Amino acid sequence: MTVTEPDAIIIGAGHNSLACAVHLISKGWNVLILEKAKIAGGAIKSGEFTEPGFMHDWAAMNLSLFAGSPFFKQYGDQLVENGLSFVPVESCFASVFPNGKWLGISNNFDYNFSQISKFSKNDADTWKKLTENFPEESSHIFKLLGNSLSFRNISSLFLNLYRKKGFSGALDFIRFLMASPRNWLDENFESEEVRATMAAWGMHLDFAPDTAGGALFPYLESMANQSFGMVLGQGGADTIIKAMVKYINSNGGMIEYNSEVTEIIHDGVRAESVKLSDGRLVNAKRCVIANVAPSSLLKLTNGFKKFDYSNGLKMFKHAPGTMMIHLSMDDLPNWLANEKLKEFSYIHIAPSLDQMAKTYQQATEGLLPDFPVIVIGQPTTVDPSRAPAGKHILWIQVRMVPGIIKGDGANKIKDTEWESVKEFYADRVLDIIEDFAPKTKEKVISRRIVSPIELQNDNPNLVFGDQICGSHHLTQHFIYRPLRGYTDGKTPIRNLHLTGAAVWPGAGAGAGSGFLLGRKLAGN
Repeated sequence: MTVTEPDAIIIGAGHNSLACAVHLISKGWNVLILEKAKIAGGAIKSGEFTEPGFMHDWAAMNLSLFAGSPFFKQYGDQLVENGLSFVPVESCFASVFPNGKWLGISNNFDYNFSQISKFSKNDADTWKKLTENFPEESSHIFKLLGNSLSFRNISSLFLNLYRKKGFSGALDFIRFLMASPRNWLDENFESEEVRATMAAWGMHLDFAPDTAGGALFPYLESMANQSFGMVLGQGGADTIIKAMVKYINSNGGMIEYNSEVTEIIHDGVRAESVKLSDGRLVNAKRCVIANVAPSSLLKLTNGFKKFDYSNGLKMFKHAPGTMMIHLSMDDLPNWLANEKLKEFSYIHIAPSLDQMAKTYQQATEGLLPDFPVIVIGQPTTVDPSRAPAGKHILWIQVRMVPGIIKGDGANKIKDTEWESVKEFYADRVLDIIEDFAPKTKEKVISRRIVSPIELQNDNPNLVFGDQICGSHHLTQHFIYRPLRGYTDGKTPIRNLHLTGAAVWPGAGAGAGSGFLLGRKLAGN
């Protein structure tokens, strides 16, 4: 039985879906969002996962991309009216090293210059040049990342590059986009510690040191954090979710939870409706939008007549998995290198490019890395509302780990099932942290370990714990995300669109694909 007929049906209530819905509703569309889970947000949600009063971010924590996004620029005032609240971060990220050294990057150039000078005067001078050039360089980068990759936009981008930089400068910019983190960092910096501090950001997006196309992200994260600072959500990352949900509900949109879509009904030419697990059929007047992984789109549609598209979705590659460790704490870690490290929101334990490369190789081979890349979030250093008075939380991402375990890089863990492995592997991670911050384990009140499989079970878009819904390697990035000719979310079936992290501009909390799709469908 048909229960309603909205203009648009959106499958999944992740932040891209919500951003798309906000825009469509603002243009007069009637929107229905169908969400399998009991709450909205996808990978961006917060909750008391360890103890009452301790508010943890399930997966995503950093909201800088959202705060700087074209979507927020257009709808920020309305979202703030609906409860959105950010916490600015001055001490953004740092790395610690086995030799007792550390390097922190803040939103203050003089501080960063001084810090880097301790490792290399030449590197500090390079950092200064990058800082001076960032306003112009970022204008090209943000134009690229903030727009659809239509022929017109690409042509405009490179015409602008040519006018500003000349032919040689434009070619150099393209070379930079294709460079690996190691290529770019080795060409510009001589200190291993400086290179490692920046390269760690590449691991957030599946860019190991030697992966082509990965130089952009160490550069952009480093320069953007200095220029704008980092942004966290007041009380939890889900502040953006709650605000968008409230806007949608207050403006005539509908979100139906515990509503699993099992099939997209189409005649091979046009999408007409969706079928839910309870047997209901819901028609869509204008379109169906699926915020799902490419493999899930194949299942929901029973494939596409266009072989190249179906095969492309089938061959879409996912990144290695992530394990999350949520800790409620009596206190922050006592970092051996410097007590000032307690002020930083992110601490990376990724000592060298070679170690990161080894970690990535082990994970892709199905091995539990002997020394994973560890990202330690200390949100309560800037947002004490997330824990009871005097207490803290740690948000720990373990990158990279295999979704399917074939062995252990350290030859100590024999089991290959995540449910029985996760606690032992969490102990390995915490033992590594102890080397840099002794007695951290003594401060733990309780812990919640979330394996890659649990991440996938909670959100099917996180295939085997892949938090970015697909590798960003050059073969499926830029004009190839998810497939050449389909970066705007269109599919071979008319009125059926794909959104989410698998669609250009890819992963992160910037709501890029959802907002771009909303603008495509309903205008700017």
